[in-house]
Amino acid sequence: MDWSGRIALSAYRTAGYAFSPLVPLFLTLRDSRGKEIRARRNERYGKPSIERPSGPLVWVHAASVGETNAVMPLIEQIVETGASVVLTTTTVTSAKVAERRLPKGAVHQFVPLDILPFVRRFLTFWQPDLALFVESELWPNIMSELNHRDIALIIVNGRMSERSYKRWSKFPFAVRQMFGNVPLCLAQTEEDRSRYTRLGVANVEVTGNLKFDVPPPAADEEQLQALRNVIGTRPVWIAASTHPGEERLLAQAHKRMAARLPQLLTIIVPRHPERGEEIEKEMRVLVPNVQRRSVAPGLNPQTGIYLCDTLGELGLFYRLSRIAFVGGSLVNHGGQNPIEPARLGCAILHGPHTGNFKDIYEALDRIGGAESMGSERDLIQTLARMFSSPAEVHRRSELARQALRPFAGALDRTMMELTPFLNPLKINAELNRANTEGGFRAP
Repeated sequence: MDWSGRIALSAYRTAGYAFSPLVPLFLTLRDSRGKEIRARRNERYGKPSIERPSGPLVWVHAASVGETNAVMPLIEQIVETGASVVLTTTTVTSAKVAERRLPKGAVHQFVPLDILPFVRRFLTFWQPDLALFVESELWPNIMSELNHRDIALIIVNGRMSERSYKRWSKFPFAVRQMFGNVPLCLAQTEEDRSRYTRLGVANVEVTGNLKFDVPPPAADEEQLQALRNVIGTRPVWIAASTHPGEERLLAQAHKRMAARLPQLLTIIVPRHPERGEEIEKEMRVLVPNVQRRSVAPGLNPQTGIYLCDTLGELGLFYRLSRIAFVGGSLVNHGGQNPIEPARLGCAILHGPHTGNFKDIYEALDRIGGAESMGSERDLIQTLARMFSSPAEVHRRSELARQALRPFAGALDRTMMELTPFLNPLKINAELNRANTEGGFRAP
């Protein structure tokens, strides 16, 4: 008998009930930090802010921007079958992506907090016929309640780190409760498949990473040309999706590089734009000519560091440079997604912590499309070499594109695996449409 798992799951649920009175304060604090939308706060309690679409409904849950962008082409294909989709996400930035990109037939809500009354309220209202959870989103109460209601849960683009596997494997009872109604798990890699299988998921298939099949982020052509006109022939590089602890190091690298290259422009795009003011204060101690885009959008020719704390513009900034450092890799975060800059023609630089996208970084490093560095000194030396050799940058950017080609096709493989689950919903949608249009007529 797995008493530790039973106790852990019971303690988790009890803690949720105990925390419930503090939820308003918790959400208020998050709102003050730009992490909630006040007008939509009730969604976090499982209360809907819009009507449920009629007919079959698929619930798709993605955590933040990267997962939301990755799953968008899949959502587009699902609604083409006739089923509706409710997409839930956690972050404000992902909600804004959903607002711009969701197709007709799909709606967005914030995911309820993983507290049983909120979860039950959400499921009672939306009554999904199928649930698809993206990547590593594992919420004990949500998953257990789906199991209790006999709603099939499929993990798509599944990712399971060794650290997460070791944590969950300590509680087999809780895992059985969570994964009991998972008829299929679509994993990114063989390593992910092995970990899900060892946790007891019966049917795990490797379909690859959906992020490889997402079109590169777009850019406003007028803004792109305007920025290129201001930059001119200045040497420029971008540090994208940076995390706390990295911006100061990048500012120091800029300061030392600017002693050799006085016209150097460094573009820094933080992973969380709401940190813009905090980052600006930190960097101004080292580099006085910092410009924050959310405050002063038009690039000043004298700007040394252009701090781009805005949403949805990475496609614009990646097109301004052929050299891209991808953040979350100099600190112990696991690295951010290098696919977008590689597809947009950038040579990739990164730190040693790349476990979140291990296979991708290994492929990029192996072929020469990316380079790892462990210190500020490494970064400066690599940048100096690249700025002195445009031919090397071009060669590396082409190799980065080449490294990604074998990873394509995940969307088609995912849809093929989901077909047996989506076909019944498609038939139900057609029957509902026929009834709405005046009743079903036999041929």
